[in-house]
Amino acid sequence: MRVLVVEDERRLAVALQRGLQSEGFTVDVAHDGLQGLWMATEHGYDLIVLDIMLPGLNGYRVCARLRAAGNESGILMLTAKDGEYDEAEALDTGADDFLSKPFSYLVLVARLRALARRAGRRGPQVLRFGDLVLDPARHSCSRGDTEIRLTAREFAVLEYLARRPGEVVPKREILEQVWDIAFAGDPNVVEVHISAVRRKIDAPFGRAALETVRGAGYRLAADGG
Repeated sequence: MRVLVVEDERRLAVALQRGLQSEGFTVDVAHDGLQGLWMATEHGYDLIVLDIMLPGLNGYRVCARLRAAGNESGILMLTAKDGEYDEAEALDTGADDFLSKPFSYLVLVARLRALARRAGRRGPQVLRFGDLVLDPARHSCSRGDTEIRLTAREFAVLEYLARRPGEVVPKREILEQVWDIAFAGDPNVVEVHISAVRRKIDAPFGRAALETVRGAGYRLAADGG
């Protein structure tokens, strides 16, 4: 799941980014309303954590403009402590949920996972490729009756490919979608994770579902190999 955090308090934004990444989310950060609106419009996010008090454009206006443009990302708005009017306006402008500051990080993650489950019910809940099955809502993977244990990042790589079966997906696109748009590390990290996933979903079963297309990217066979 791709998450955009729009929060001008930089220490909080960085803490949320690191924490959510450790939970397996792909996280980008914006520090003002205009930047957040642009990023949410230009890039596809499953979830948006949106503060109300933002420079440039407040959270209400960001939310309203996104909804007016047909953006269906799940939006969790961060409101003032005991701000019942803030909460009411957040929902009225199109937010799916709200959380009052200061908030529990565990509750924030639980709320985001709940929003993700709701979004999942609007689309395919389980992805099947022959006997290879991915259930994003349960974060599970299996071949036949055998459960396959994947790390959060391995699952994210496989899920991204699984949502485009049979297509060749470039390495740079995987970096942007599964890591983040500002990733500046070694791009070979994708190859490392692809190899790890292949060792788990293919090698033990004598299959070849996950293919490297030299010079182009990676592809997951629609028939599960």
